[in-house]
Amino acid sequence: MHFVYRSHYEGLMSKWVRRLPDPTVLAWFRRGWACDDPEQWVEDDLGVEVYGLDDFFVGVQKSRLPPPQTTDELRALLHEHLYVEYDPDDCIRLDEHTLRVRTDDDEVELAYFFLDDDTASKAPDRLAYLLHEWPLPAHADRPGPFTPDVPVTALSPAGGDETTYAVFLTFYDGESMARCPPLAFPGVDLPNLARHLRTTPTRDTWQPELLVLKALIGPAEDDLAPALERCNRWPGFNLNADPWPDLPDDHDVAHRRALEVLEQAEYLDDRRPETSRLLVSDHLAQLAMHCGDSFGHQQWFLFDTRWAATHPDLARSLLRYAEHWDPLDR
Repeated sequence: MHFVYRSHYEGLMSKWVRRLPDPTVLAWFRRGWACDDPEQWVEDDLGVEVYGLDDFFVGVQKSRLPPPQTTDELRALLHEHLYVEYDPDDCIRLDEHTLRVRTDDDEVELAYFFLDDDTASKAPDRLAYLLHEWPLPAHADRPGPFTPDVPVTALSPAGGDETTYAVFLTFYDGESMARCPPLAFPGVDLPNLARHLRTTPTRDTWQPELLVLKALIGPAEDDLAPALERCNRWPGFNLNADPWPDLPDDHDVAHRRALEVLEQAEYLDDRRPETSRLLVSDHLAQLAMHCGDSFGHQQWFLFDTRWAATHPDLARSLLRYAEHWDPLDR
């Protein structure tokens, strides 16, 4: 069985992945039912402190409740004793093969997942990214086609066979999951995205991350990598920062203004851009941006049809990861 903790505090990918020996969710809870120290047992067994999970074991032990014999019994106990910040009927999702939980710690949203091996093997188009570690594979040797299975926001007129997709896993307040829907640039592959951005008029629907990326592309640059390196040093990507100074529509002027912001950058919360990770290949750009000690890294992914067709499960599950907290949501 797999355990995944989707947490902004955990590593380059803001998630923690661990294999467990138990065949089912029910078996894992039964194994820990009578543990001497629930807080320590949960942390030792899962390898991470999971917000609110140890309190469940504390609660059932104080009530001297017997271990559940069925999934239905476990579900009733979870709804009664598992602490979550939201409606338990929506945010505690248990079936015979999985447990998916959404909560928050009064600062940011968190989610955790227990997924048996059968589920992981049968739903790679939903779970491949959730289970993957840094970095994603860069090779891309299939020309297509690729069709997303979640809604994406198209930001350029359709044209041509190639599309570039943009996933910005960024946040600026406590609503920190599925904040930015996936974006698409139909008719543009990744090698041509920099030129497309710097020559395309800005639209009101563009997300702030995209505005900053465009402004940091040099007037003659067709390579995306230098602009992404500058984005990593942009001072606004932090929960406590003000990231979006007004930038003019004229690209040359906006670029000069953006470079001035970089030169005067002051970082909050011990943010260290040098600890970020940036990898750019022909058809995939991936950035794990260190945004501060409090909330770790935020991730940007830009990929085109050729990469998505080579890695369709990773591509579809990444788009889904940006679209909803629960990858198995129907």
